Amino acid sequence: MASFSVVTNVASINAQANLYTTNIGLRTALTRVSSGFRINYSGDDAAGLAVANSYRSTVAIVSQGVRNANDGLSDLQIKDGALDNISKLLDRLATLATQAASGQTSNASRTTLNAEFSDVIEEITREATVAGVNVVAQGFSVFVSNNGSDGVVSGTIGSATSTALGINALAIDSQTNAQTAVSTIDTAIRALGSVQGQVGQLENRLSYAISLAQTQIVNNKAAESRIRDANIAEESASLTRYNILNQSGIAALAQANQSTSAVLSLLR
Repeated sequence: MASFSVVTNVASINAQANLYTTNIGLRTALTRVSSGFRINYSGDDAAGLAVANSYRSTVAIVSQGVRNANDGLSDLQIKDGALDNISKLLDRLATLATQAASGQTSNASRTTLNAEFSDVIEEITREATVAGVNVVAQGFSVFVSNNGSDGVVSGTIGSATSTALGINALAIDSQTNAQTAVSTIDTAIRALGSVQGQVGQLENRLSYAISLAQTQIVNNKAAESRIRDANIAEESASLTRYNILNQSGIAALAQANQSTSAVLSLLR
């Protein structure tokens, strides 16, 4: 049996409760559409937020790792350029030594050749020092990813100074010394090639590491997006639905509020 009361308007209270719920949904839809995020507050999806933050942290770490790797690659390229120049200087030493080793070369000419020979040896050490390849078994290490020790690309780079190459004490002031220098320089060229190989291997490893890290960045961002980002098509439909419910709720509330005044007509 229906109850007619002017004290408690149950229909109005019910309409207000439904309108309150509708307004919450409308505000949520508006927030998601305007921000582009499905999760704007921790209460939207606490568990999902924790996972999304983990992906975002991984992206930040790996992005810095890519910058680290690029810096390391630049350093290796500087060393590589210097080693290539040192290789050309060794070729010049070999040419000078071969010329001085000939019996047809006069002692006066050997003196001139030896002076240039000594200068080239000094230049090799200078360039090795400038490029940072002057330390025996120099360690090289770059932190690339977020996997602890597995995220490190490391290796060892040998020295390319005249002392490390075994040519610092050479001279071509005599035919015998020049002939010895030719064979020693040949050994030095192979030793330099070993150092160049170490640099080249590290360059290749860093290039591959950068490629992998960039793939990880893309995949982690995609994973975060699936959790954090809003589905705009879905949220637009929700926005339309809640707009309609809001308008109909306001109209229903107005009708409910008028029903009390209708009860008063019974007292006339």
